[in-house]
Amino acid sequence: MKSDEDEELERIRQAKLQKMLRSAASEKQGTALDKPVEVTDATFEDFIHRHPLVVVDCWAAWCGPCHMVAPVVEELARDYAGKVLFGKLNVDENPEVSTRYEIVGIPTLLVFKDGELVDRIVGATPRQMLEPKIKQHL
Repeated sequence: MKSDEDEELERIRQAKLQKMLRSAASEKQGTALDKPVEVTDATFEDFIHRHPLVVVDCWAAWCGPCHMVAPVVEELARDYAGKVLFGKLNVDENPEVSTRYEIVGIPTLLVFKDGELVDRIVGATPRQMLEPKIKQHL
């Protein structure tokens, strides 16, 4: 007999599977992601290799400058949908990636081209300064 906890875990697994299948179907149909995707230690490697140009916004909930950059990242994700894939990595919840890329100041934007780190932008940077740094890698 399944416990209530087992049933709840199975329901969560099924919901997650359905979400993943919908996401895979959207990508297969060529639907461009027009908003940043949440990235974790577990999904990071796959994420940076999924698209030729990826920008990962490394942030934390308590970081004021991170909240200032977030709307800029959202705008860029919308404006460059299909050309640049944007992600958000909470450094407090994902220490492996934070340590590997030596993130000591946030916000930090990591720019990956074909899975390789090609640029690092540290600090609250306005769009007019941030956009050219990303466009140079297109």
